[in-house]
Amino acid sequence: NFTEANVEGKIYVANFFYTKCRGICPKMTTNMSLLQEAFKNDSIILLLSHTVTPELDSIAVLKKYAILNKVDSKKWHLLTGDKNEIYALAKQQYFAGDSVGFYQTGNEFLHTENFILVDQKRRIRGVYNGTLLLEIDRIKEDINTILESKIKSFNSLLLIYLSNQPPNSVVILNLPSE
Repeated sequence: NFTEANVEGKIYVANFFYTKCRGICPKMTTNMSLLQEAFKNDSIILLLSHTVTPELDSIAVLKKYAILNKVDSKKWHLLTGDKNEIYALAKQQYFAGDSVGFYQTGNEFLHTENFILVDQKRRIRGVYNGTLLLEIDRIKEDINTILESKIKSFNSLLLIYLSNQPPNSVVILNLPSE
């Protein structure tokens, strides 16, 4: 089971799709693959693709889709669940319905070409057109900016810590691998 704990402290790109889509989804999947390749060795980066047709996209269907599209299950998660919960997530956490207008009629949700970049504090850092290579380049740049700011913050804290140590003291740091 995939839960909020899986994204704790992670930077992730989320989108909405369905496996039978013949419109924008194949291009979005190709472009998500580019992000998978770009960040394959960075465990802090995740990719989340939520199906908008869970009644059709069973776990077995998603597994076949994953194999067909060379999805690395450690990096890129194809997610399904209760339709109402998926739509609530889209509207309330990603603001998909409210900000861009993805309603068909009533409570229906249209999938979108948007890729949503979320930082490790669960803040939306950008919304991009996932069908355009130029936008994929922007996502890569923005992810790298987030990663660089994380390193700068750590370095600043380290300098403050070290400046408060007695002269000629030895400081041993155990740094995490990420």
